[in-house]
Amino acid sequence: MQPAPVPPAPPVPPEPLAAPPAVRPWSPWVEARREWAWAALLVGVLAVAGVLVGLLWWGIAPRAQFAITSSGPQVIGDPSDELLAADDSVFALLLGGLGLLAGLGTWLVRRRRGLAGLIGVALGTLVAGVVAWRLGELLGPAPTKAELGHVGAHVTTALHLAAVPALAVGPFAAVLVYVLGSLWNRSDDLGRRPAVAPDADADGDAPAAAEDLPVS
Repeated sequence: MQPAPVPPAPPVPPEPLAAPPAVRPWSPWVEARREWAWAALLVGVLAVAGVLVGLLWWGIAPRAQFAITSSGPQVIGDPSDELLAADDSVFALLLGGLGLLAGLGTWLVRRRRGLAGLIGVALGTLVAGVVAWRLGELLGPAPTKAELGHVGAHVTTALHLAAVPALAVGPFAAVLVYVLGSLWNRSDDLGRRPAVAPDADADGDAPAAAEDLPVS
């Protein structure tokens, strides 16, 4: 009598694949809160740059000189009729140049590209404009009554910003450069360079930090 055949063992089911870790959707506001220090640093650096812009404005903006005589102030030379407009134009050009440089420099810091950088460079150039405006007018005040009453003295007209909306030139130029860089870049993460983890291998290859990984 032959033994009964042994039935084959049932196939072992494959192990289920591990579910990918849950990733929160990318939010520009969460990113901005995480990188507030970067935005604050931009504002501080650009505020210092505003001091340099104010010194330049005070140094190169055209102003008229007058000689005080017994018959009253007499203009020296042939100043332009557009003297006040020239002060505003020089101020706007200086702020525009600062905005272009600030926007380009901020965009080139690849690891920090995002909403925080945009807010920081816009607010920073606005603060720089206010600093330059107040410093320039402080260094170039109007002549006092004593100076105007001293015969033989030479006085210079005050440095004054008549067109206060010129303060918006710097932020506009900075934001324009930053937005153009964003439009030119074809990457969803704006080409941000991932941070190198502390446990990088000898070849320098390391996974990107979780906060720097783009999320689709």
